[in-house]
Amino acid sequence: MKHESNASHKIKVLLADDHAVVRDGLRLLIEATNTFSVVGEAGTGIEAVNYVDKFRPSIVVMDVGMPLLNGIEAARQIKSKHPSTEVIILSMHSSAEYVYRALSAGVRAYVLKSSAAKDLIQALYAVRDGKRYLTPKIMDVVVDAYVWFRNGTETISARGTLTNRERQVMQLVVEGKTSKEISGILDLAVGTVDSYRHRIMQKLGVKDVAGLVRYALSENFLPGIKGSAEKTDLA
Repeated sequence: MKHESNASHKIKVLLADDHAVVRDGLRLLIEATNTFSVVGEAGTGIEAVNYVDKFRPSIVVMDVGMPLLNGIEAARQIKSKHPSTEVIILSMHSSAEYVYRALSAGVRAYVLKSSAAKDLIQALYAVRDGKRYLTPKIMDVVVDAYVWFRNGTETISARGTLTNRERQVMQLVVEGKTSKEISGILDLAVGTVDSYRHRIMQKLGVKDVAGLVRYALSENFLPGIKGSAEKTDLA
């Protein structure tokens, strides 16, 4: 009875990563604490959004490179529907741009996957206490970016003109999904999907899907598109 009581008072965490072996490693790490309990696992960004509705976790630990809906866009949707649910992003990207986009989406903590075994638990406790957490390795990057911003050297990218839905459709197009497949995933009419595709290409100044893919890769536009296998100390 005492064990059940303790378990019921643990803070609920949802894991979202498209690699089962990484989720297994994260679960072992998190449940080794006496504070947090994993209540569910998601393999896509869309599942992560839906599973927050189902499991009502206090914290979501999510890979930035999720299929169907990348981690940053999934975090944005989660925070829109469940403002009290906090999101910790795991990422292989240490650029200030990724950190800024994550924080702008409402993410509370940003942890590099290369140091997740060391930093994730600290991030969980920080978020539990209402604080933000950034992996120490990227603090200098963020400070440098802030200095550049204050000096007026920042640039405005065409990506900023895309709506959340357009970014979501763009990721699915770049992942190779047809308009019919996208309509099923997002519950939209095929004609509506085609309209989104046309509008996205107009905004970004590209003429075809190949150009859209090249743009996404060259600009690091979509964290859900992985150029190579991710190596972490958890898998």
